[in-house]
Amino acid sequence: MNEFSYIFLFFLVASTLLTLWLNKRQIMHIMHHRNGVPNDFSDKIDLTAHQKAADYTIAKTKIDNLQTLLSAGILIILTLGGLINVILETSQTYLYSDIWAEVSLVLFVFVLSHLIGLPLSIYQTFKVEQYFGFNRTTVTQFIKDQFLQLSLMLVIGIPLLYALLWVMDKMGTYWWLYAWILTISFTFFMTWLVPTVIAPLFNKFTPLEEGELKSKITQLFERCGFNSKGIYIMDGSKRSGHGNAYFTGIGNNKRIVFFDTLIDALSPDEIEAVLAHELGHFKRKHILKQMLTSTLITLIGFAILGVLKQQNWFFEGLGVLQNNNAVALLLFILVMPVFTTFLQPLSSHLQRKFEFEADAFASTMANPEHLIQALVKLYRENASTLTPDPLYSSFHHSHPPAGVRINHLKELAHKAY
Repeated sequence: MNEFSYIFLFFLVASTLLTLWLNKRQIMHIMHHRNGVPNDFSDKIDLTAHQKAADYTIAKTKIDNLQTLLSAGILIILTLGGLINVILETSQTYLYSDIWAEVSLVLFVFVLSHLIGLPLSIYQTFKVEQYFGFNRTTVTQFIKDQFLQLSLMLVIGIPLLYALLWVMDKMGTYWWLYAWILTISFTFFMTWLVPTVIAPLFNKFTPLEEGELKSKITQLFERCGFNSKGIYIMDGSKRSGHGNAYFTGIGNNKRIVFFDTLIDALSPDEIEAVLAHELGHFKRKHILKQMLTSTLITLIGFAILGVLKQQNWFFEGLGVLQNNNAVALLLFILVMPVFTTFLQPLSSHLQRKFEFEADAFASTMANPEHLIQALVKLYRENASTLTPDPLYSSFHHSHPPAGVRINHLKELAHKAY
């Protein structure tokens, strides 16, 4: 161990304790408000639904406590506990190619981490989600999903890792710049590919039928000047009772996807308002800004990795005996979240700013009262807490708290009418 070991342990303990403390605040705050529906929602959500949301959120937060402790324990065992050394030595023993031994190291750690976290995922799905009436996943479907996820991890991860490690080895001093170009290119390619190739492996996507809803959406597209490859209904109900909607794809491959549960829960006017909000993200260039921000952060990350790869103290401080490309990449991926936990409020603040702007845009393209009605229904149907702890929310929530967002929409509605 060296000085960096103690810095790493300090930040790991601090970030873990911060997460646990925030979770405790969240639980206590929700419990304190469990027996009273906030005034803004008292005529729309009854006490039984409010208490269900409180209990559901608390149950999920307790699972997050376990996940936080488990993740910290796995990280210690992999690094200072020496497990990375054992895995790498084993790979080098059975694989005579250095680069394939390095690829196997990274993949094995990711697969192992996924498998270790599987019991919590099973508990979340078949205990918590089942208890609160949201789970619709069968054991067969769950196993199929796990098989697909691991298969895709191997099919996609192996060539990407091989290419990255080859670049790190062959491209000289500025390898990190070429690695960044490779990563960004791959990310854009996958964003383009997912809607038509990857997503259909997990769900069925059916084009929206002609009718009132499609007519409203088509007219909304015309008002917003938005072109889409299609509007699809996804069979989300085969796994969960939660409803959602999202954009996917880039360029000419953009498409709109509604969960079938959302279609069942909302009226055409409400769905139009929800979609107007999503289009607000597009029209206010939030998606472009996020992509550019992510691209810049990725570049900075590779530049930092380019420096750390040359520093023996980085490897020694994390308990790793060998200094090679795969170990450097793996350690960087594993350790960086420990140091960036305290930056989460900055990201959340930016995301919330985008949400307010999208709501403002939606209020010019659809009736904001319809968006309020839709959100209230979604809060109720998805058992989303109406009373999150403000500090917890500033770290973990990309959307404004329910009361804050509804009041903002009411102001927009007042201005519009």
